[in-house]
Amino acid sequence: MNPLKNLSLLRKLVQLSAFLLLVYGSGLGAYYLADKISGALPALSCAYDLNGSDICTLIPFQHQMDHRLGPVISEGGDVLKALLPTLITLGTFLVFFVVLNKAFCGWICPLGTFQELIKLIGQKLGLQRIESVDPRLVQKMRPVKWAVLGLLVFGFPLLTGLGYLNHDLGDPFCKICPSRILTTLANGDASELVVDTASTTTIIFSLIADFLFGLMLALALTVRQPFCRICPMLALHAVFRKVGLLRLVKQASPRCGKCGLCAKACPMDIKEIHTEMVKQDVTFEDCTLCGRCVEFCPDKDVLKLKYATFPLFSADPRYFKVRKKAQTAWEKNTLRSRLAKSKPHGVTEP
Repeated sequence: MNPLKNLSLLRKLVQLSAFLLLVYGSGLGAYYLADKISGALPALSCAYDLNGSDICTLIPFQHQMDHRLGPVISEGGDVLKALLPTLITLGTFLVFFVVLNKAFCGWICPLGTFQELIKLIGQKLGLQRIESVDPRLVQKMRPVKWAVLGLLVFGFPLLTGLGYLNHDLGDPFCKICPSRILTTLANGDASELVVDTASTTTIIFSLIADFLFGLMLALALTVRQPFCRICPMLALHAVFRKVGLLRLVKQASPRCGKCGLCAKACPMDIKEIHTEMVKQDVTFEDCTLCGRCVEFCPDKDVLKLKYATFPLFSADPRYFKVRKKAQTAWEKNTLRSRLAKSKPHGVTEP
């Protein structure tokens, strides 16, 4: 298949470029290039990575709850004035978000890129992949991202600023975020893996962070996008997904109810892409706009990635046949299959 016509390959190139920019971007300018771009990126780009070029919007949200809004409320000050920095951060976030919508998850986020890389390693090792997570488990996991956003990004930091919790709970999501460990490790800094013994709270959060990062690594070898499913950034995206210019749209055909290839291709196991027969905008709350469902839809123009009113990429039966063949060949080419082929005839495993 022509690489320039393979949407997944093009996405990988964009992801790699974004990873290099966001994790090592200070080489393009000042030490904190983030100060020159934005402190409200709609993707997990960690401030603890001092070589990065941006920081995600979850960081200032936590700090503003803890250091600005909470103290003003507790002292009886001007709440609207205290909310102004949060509104500015949100406005900056929306400027970015409107441009690419939830594609910041599927095309830009360093942590999402890293999980896909681990999945590729697992696939090439020949590990048994979990093609689709049980739908009942998917339904149970979906509220978790909202709980993480509400409690760890806004709730606990605000309670800390109000004086109800100790200062160690001022930025609880940052303390457990896998991106904090990933981006610092990518720059040769292993300090975030060390258990912080400053207090009981920091010990607990350090242990949770290390466990979560290790669990994500282990799961990503066989499960697609394990952390993305509970990421608070995905929840924040879901709140504003209707204002984004980039969208996934569907013109359902009678075959949609029987096919299901789009849902099988979806790394987030969104079965509603397959079952939705009425709505045209199918940018569901867990969608990352990766476009895989469009690639693996065999019916002409049933699924499309559209930018405003302009179609960018549409389902096509000819593309599907070539793409499916290429995917099958890619999945068959594993270390296990190569080792099996290299064994002499007549030799079997004990």
